Amino acid sequence: MEKDNSFMKRKPVFSLLISMSVPMMLSMLIQSLYNIVDSIYVSRLGTDALTAVSLAYPLQNAIVSVAVGIGVGISTAISIHLGAGDQEKADRSATLGIALTVFHCVLFVLAGIFITRPFLSLFTDDPAILEDACDYTYIVLCLSFGALLQIAFEKIFQSIGQMKITMYLLIVGCVINIVLDPILIFGLLGFPVLGVSGAAIATVIGQICAFLLYIAVYMRKSYAVHIRLKHLKFDRSIIRQIYGVGIPSSIMMLLPSVLISILNSILTALSDVYVAVLGVYFKLQTFIYMPANGIVQGMRPIIGYNYGAGENERVRSTIRYSLGCAAMLMLAGTLLSLLIPEQIFTLFDADAELMSAGVTALRIICIGFLVSSIGVIYSGTFEALGNGRNSLIISLLRQFAVTVPLAFLLSRVWGAAGVWAAFPAGEVIAAAAAYVLLKTYKKGAFSPF
Repeated sequence: MEKDNSFMKRKPVFSLLISMSVPMMLSMLIQSLYNIVDSIYVSRLGTDALTAVSLAYPLQNAIVSVAVGIGVGISTAISIHLGAGDQEKADRSATLGIALTVFHCVLFVLAGIFITRPFLSLFTDDPAILEDACDYTYIVLCLSFGALLQIAFEKIFQSIGQMKITMYLLIVGCVINIVLDPILIFGLLGFPVLGVSGAAIATVIGQICAFLLYIAVYMRKSYAVHIRLKHLKFDRSIIRQIYGVGIPSSIMMLLPSVLISILNSILTALSDVYVAVLGVYFKLQTFIYMPANGIVQGMRPIIGYNYGAGENERVRSTIRYSLGCAAMLMLAGTLLSLLIPEQIFTLFDADAELMSAGVTALRIICIGFLVSSIGVIYSGTFEALGNGRNSLIISLLRQFAVTVPLAFLLSRVWGAAGVWAAFPAGEVIAAAAAYVLLKTYKKGAFSPF
């Protein structure tokens, strides 16, 4: 174990952070590009098909949220125990993490069978759209074991610093998906025309292939953690540790969907163009926050390992460098939003009304980008330290608890501008709360300044 993971406390912090973060940034970029390509293929089937897949999104997003959230919990537990030199607990964390994931697979199969049609029926009366949405959802939910287990292994490999492996296998899964999409949707190369179902089948095949590749890679040589039946022992403390981080992390991933739904209801009363602006903004902010989230994924195992090893100064140093890198990225996003908002909205074929509303929105919202670095990095820090509660508090303040009521109140005074102003206000309040929470956590032992 020491031979494989001692670099976490030996390698210079900045170069270690960069080497861990860059592959994650590239992975997230590939994933984002895949999502766009997938939507383009489905849209060629017509608006109804795209609507059907969109209706399935909340349930599909639930799979990813649970998988990533619990994966972060597994990764945190492994990193901390490896840093503390407790190989047995690290191995047990990995093994129990996979066992819990298998349990979640069973739950999603049951959800696919019993929840799909009643849930989707709430959102459409069109029988054709409902059937397509059900066909798509049955497949992605009942065969979700590929996504769940793939992400569990991804987080296990990240916890031991094997970032390049996770990047390569994510790319392979996405490429398989992209190649199979047109073949199965449109019936190319002698395959039957499967339409929306073809898109779902391509998705699950890509996920299952990535999962099987993780198994193959794991079996090739011995890594810093070992998944073995002998480690499959009920351990209340480890299960609590995994879920203590995993459940808040899953909730955090679900928050943006809830936020968009509520803000859309506020903006619809003002004008439909503002709903379009919000949709464009959330596409744009993915590319602004994606590199910062890559930094968070890179720093988590470093902080967790050194926290377990008692290397508090390296923990503080990692947080400082992460804040600096995130701030530089957010500053670049702020400058682009202030200086060339028209050119940005031109990419979306914005007409005069959308352009005017969009430029105003982007220039107001971007005021909060720089200060959001604190909320993003501190939230990830608490995850790495095994404190999911504080991480969730910061994320709730950033994406829900402040933004929603302020958007409602300020929209009564300033219209749509009040909704946009709620974004930077939420970031400022969340940043202040994050600073206080870390400053007082364990008597300020990990406060970076």
